[in-house]
Amino acid sequence: MICVGDRVGVDGIDWGSARGAVAALEPRAGLLERPAVANVSLVVVVVALAEPALDPLQLTRFLITAETTGQPVQLVFSKADLLPAAEVEAWCRRVSDWGYPALAISTHRRQGLEELRQRLSQPGLAVICGPSGVGKTSLLNALCPELGLRVAAVSGRLQRGRHTTRHVELFPLAPGALVADTPGFNRPELPGDPALLPALFPEVRQRLAAASCRFSDCLHQGEPGCVVGCDWERHGWYSTCLAGIRDHVERQERLGTRPAQPGLRRRGDRLEPRLDPQLRQASRRRQRQQAWQESREEEQLGSLSPPDPAG
Repeated sequence: MICVGDRVGVDGIDWGSARGAVAALEPRAGLLERPAVANVSLVVVVVALAEPALDPLQLTRFLITAETTGQPVQLVFSKADLLPAAEVEAWCRRVSDWGYPALAISTHRRQGLEELRQRLSQPGLAVICGPSGVGKTSLLNALCPELGLRVAAVSGRLQRGRHTTRHVELFPLAPGALVADTPGFNRPELPGDPALLPALFPEVRQRLAAASCRFSDCLHQGEPGCVVGCDWERHGWYSTCLAGIRDHVERQERLGTRPAQPGLRRRGDRLEPRLDPQLRQASRRRQRQQAWQESREEEQLGSLSPPDPAG
């Protein structure tokens, strides 16, 4: 599937009607799967400090999505004018401990916009993602007033964002610099494999850079010899995400929509070697069934045999 941001070769160009056919797709780098944007060089995660209130678990899921691209991540706190300065600074320090530099901005006060503009003006493709109603489109309007993109207020009763951006669109911000505006969504997807999750947390990567766990498949849930431990703020949200991935994998396996891992089977919350069917010992019930079936086949064969002439 061709995504926004893909570099393609075009053939059969009709210059008069500005139409052509995609003939080739160049290799991608930095793919953001939801929303689908290819060749991303920077992921900007925008969340509001208020209206709607900031949810740390939801923010963690957005950061996980951003980390899957393998590209730098910039965290932006919007609506900074709605909280006291001390609370804004406390949030910035908090996420710094998570491993993310943060910019606090206010489109009303023009706070932090110039610093963000400088970051986005670097050559490459920056994609802006985040929940609905956090001000992503308002931010783009503040950076590029000539765009005049449509915005809407947060729902007063539910304090939820309203979808005003319906598709991904690229806008030039500086020579060689593109910015992608994306539709908001409130529940980012998690990786499909539990083993992929730890590397998507900077706190885990930092601790594993200094030492190694005893077991190579350690998921940092209190296993013996785990060097990551549980004494970091997001461990609880990490565990919640890990449990969600495991539940999803097990549900797929029960429904038969996910192929089992070669040579392994799941028992409870762990994987164990899958025996070759030819080497597996039959259960007692299965042994009795086989014995009964064999005796019945012998009886049927006996009844079909011709009578003994000597008899």
